[in-house]
Amino acid sequence: MRVVPRKFRLSSLYRRRRLFLLSFLKSIQEEQAMKRIKIFDTTLRDGEQSPGCSMNLSEKIEMAQQLEKLGVDIIEAGFAIASPMDHKSVQSIAAAVSNCTVASLARCTKGDIDAAWDAVKVAKHPRIHVFLATSDIHMEYKLQMTREQVLQRITDMVGYAKSFCEDIEFSAEDASRSDHAFLAQCCANAIAAGATTINIPDTVGYSTPQEMGDLIRYLKEHVPGVENVDISVHCHNDLGMAVANSLACIKAGATQVECTVNGIGERAGNASLEEIVMALKTRQSYYDADTGINSKQIYRSSRLLSNTTGVPIPPTKAIVGANAFAHESGIHQHGVLANALTYEIMTPSDVGIPQNTMVLGKHSGKHALRDKLQTMGYELTDAELEKVFARFKTLADKKKNITTADIEALVLHRHNANYETCQLVSHVINAGDGVPNTSCVKLKRAGEELEEVAIGSGPLDASFKAINRMLGLDVKLDSFSLNAVTEGEDAIGEAVVKIEGPNGRRYTGTGLSTDIIESSIRAYVNGINKMMESTPS
Repeated sequence: MRVVPRKFRLSSLYRRRRLFLLSFLKSIQEEQAMKRIKIFDTTLRDGEQSPGCSMNLSEKIEMAQQLEKLGVDIIEAGFAIASPMDHKSVQSIAAAVSNCTVASLARCTKGDIDAAWDAVKVAKHPRIHVFLATSDIHMEYKLQMTREQVLQRITDMVGYAKSFCEDIEFSAEDASRSDHAFLAQCCANAIAAGATTINIPDTVGYSTPQEMGDLIRYLKEHVPGVENVDISVHCHNDLGMAVANSLACIKAGATQVECTVNGIGERAGNASLEEIVMALKTRQSYYDADTGINSKQIYRSSRLLSNTTGVPIPPTKAIVGANAFAHESGIHQHGVLANALTYEIMTPSDVGIPQNTMVLGKHSGKHALRDKLQTMGYELTDAELEKVFARFKTLADKKKNITTADIEALVLHRHNANYETCQLVSHVINAGDGVPNTSCVKLKRAGEELEEVAIGSGPLDASFKAINRMLGLDVKLDSFSLNAVTEGEDAIGEAVVKIEGPNGRRYTGTGLSTDIIESSIRAYVNGINKMMESTPS
C-alpha cells in the first residue's frame, strides 16, 4: 500500500480549497457585475414612420453618424423591401458607419430577407431583423395562419436569414398579447434556427410594467437556450408606459432595449432613448445596469432630430425639454442655490446641454468660431465651417450679442446649405391693414436670377404664391410654425413648413433669421429644394 506523505496531502487539500474559493469569488463577482444593456435605436425606421418625421437620404446619413457618436449599439436603418429609396438609404447608412451594428427589418419571407441582406451586407457589423406576429388576433385576422404554420415559418425563415448573416434578430410581433406558452415555443424555434437576439415587442402599447416584467421572467425560465442570446424589448407608448415597461423588462433580465430619440414613432411613439439611458445612469444602484451611451451627446442628438424633422421638443419633455432643468418656484430656487442636489437629480452638462452665455461678436474670426464649436463638441469640415462662418457674420451684423444657442442653431441648420437648387436673394413685403398684401421675391436658380410679385391674404401667403408662380410649381402648404430659438428681442426665429408636392409626398423645410418673414421664406425655399432633389429629372 502506497503511503502519501502528509505534507503532500495538506498541499493538495490547500490547492483544492484555494481553487474552490477563487471559483466562488469569481461567481460572486460575475453576479455583482453591472449588466450591460444594448441600445437598439430605431429612429430611422420606426421613428421615421411617425407622421411628419420623414427624412431624405442625406439627413438620414447625418442622423446615423450622430447616433454613432451617441454610442448606440445597433442602428435599425430601415425596411429595405419597402421601396428602392428605403433600400438605398439602408445601404448608404450601412456604408457610412463603422462602430455600430446596422440592421434592416424584414418580414418572414425570402424576398424581404434577400433585400435586407443586400442592403446591409456592406456594413462592418450587419444584422437581419425578421419579424412575425404571434398573437392569436394577428395570426387569425392578419396572417391567416395556424400556430403550426407560424412555428414552421419562424424556423424556415430565421434559418434562411442565418445562411446570409451571423447576427439575426427575431421579433415576435404583438408578443405582449400572445399566449405565453406559444410565445415561448416561437422563441425556442427561432433560437434553434440561429437567432442571436429575441425581441419581445409591446406592439400596440397595451401592457403594463408588471406584466412586461413577468413576461420576460417567464421566457427566461421556459425557453431553451435563452441564456445564450440577448432578450430585447420594443415598447410603444399608447398608454404612456413605454419607458416604464422597458425599464421593468431590464429589471427582469432583458439585455437590449429598442427605442428612439425623442420617443418619436407611430401613433403615440416609442420608448424614449434619452429617458431610458438617464434613468439607468441616475438610478444605477437600483437597476444594476448601464449602457455604452455617451450621455453628453444626448441633447445634440435630440436637437438634430428636431431640426431635421421640424417636430419641436415640448418644453416639459423629460431630459431634453427647455424646462427640464428650469426652477421657477421660490422654494425650489432657494434649495438649488443652497445645494443643487435638493431638486436636481442630474445636471444640464450630464446630457450635453450647452451653457447659454455670450461668446463671440462681429469682430470674431474664423479660428475663434472653430475653437468655440470644438468646445461645444461639433466637428465641421473646412467647407462646412466656411458656410457657417458666412452665416455667423451675417447674423453678427443683425445681433449685438451672439450666444452659444445662436451658434448651435447655425450649426444645426448647416445642412440646409446642401440644398442650393434655389437660393433666396431678396424679398420686399408690403403689408398692412386695409392695403393689399404683396410680396416681391427674388431667387437664384442655376446661376439665373428670377423675380416674381404676388398678392396674398398675408405677407407669407403672398411670398409663397410668388415662389410657386416663379418656379412653375403646384405646391401646397400643409403646416407652418415659428419658434424663437434664442432669447431676447433680437432672437433668432426658426420657421418650419411642411409642404406637399405634385407627387403627393410631403417635405419639411426649415429656415433661420432674426426676421421672421425671411426665416419663413427660407423655410419654404428649403422645402422646395428638398422636393426637387428627390424628384427624378
